[in-house]
Amino acid sequence: MKALVTGAHGTVGSRLCDFLQRQGVEVVRWERSRVPVDDYWAMEHFVRSVAPDVLFHLAAASSPSQRPDDSWRVNYEWTSELAWICRQVGVRFVFTSSVMVFSDGARGPFTVDSVPDAAEGYGNEKRLAEARVFHQYPEARVARLGWQMDFGFSGNQMGAWLETRAREQGRVEASTRWYPACSFLDDTVRALLALAWVEPGLYLLDANERWTFHEIASALSTWHSGRWRVEPSEHFVFDQRMIDDRIRLPSLKTRLPDLP
Repeated sequence: MKALVTGAHGTVGSRLCDFLQRQGVEVVRWERSRVPVDDYWAMEHFVRSVAPDVLFHLAAASSPSQRPDDSWRVNYEWTSELAWICRQVGVRFVFTSSVMVFSDGARGPFTVDSVPDAAEGYGNEKRLAEARVFHQYPEARVARLGWQMDFGFSGNQMGAWLETRAREQGRVEASTRWYPACSFLDDTVRALLALAWVEPGLYLLDANERWTFHEIASALSTWHSGRWRVEPSEHFVFDQRMIDDRIRLPSLKTRLPDLP
């Protein structure tokens, strides 16, 4: 099996590449410096030359760049083109979206039937990209992800955020009324590989069954021998959980036994 991966140097992408290689999968990383994402024919030629069995599209522009249109170009236009190319070439396409397709005012927990409502920014671009993917390639798989977790302190994941917040403020305020969509990186990448071989469609990857952000942050701190001072707060109220019984991730409690 051969997999082509965009965003291969990101938090999820790098972990996915490592996992795929341990499974004996040949991994090709999409280097944007070599294959521009705004040149359709260069992209199609590259996909055809690699001839992957599956393309995992994890790349996203979530921070400002020097080009004013970079976020839209990467999050929406590139996604649209890749979906079409995979359809033409006959390659399985797995696109990672985000729970941020729902605004903070939406009412969770969310299911595959919940209608995304993000009207601006990253969440809006992901929302529109999801719809475009299925328009371009009805046989695609789209996976909405929550906040990723790990026991280290680097990358775009909860542990790194907690470490930074504690270092900057001396403590971490964590809402007792926010139920975040979240999962551990290792469980997420296993699920992404499984998605390549299930029925096409939209899937929600979330391991949070019932815990608040305060409970999760406290359990992570306990795992690290009380590394952070986690204080309860109530000024963010949101049930962000995603429910999808078709592809279940291990419960957070399997990795954080100190969860209540």
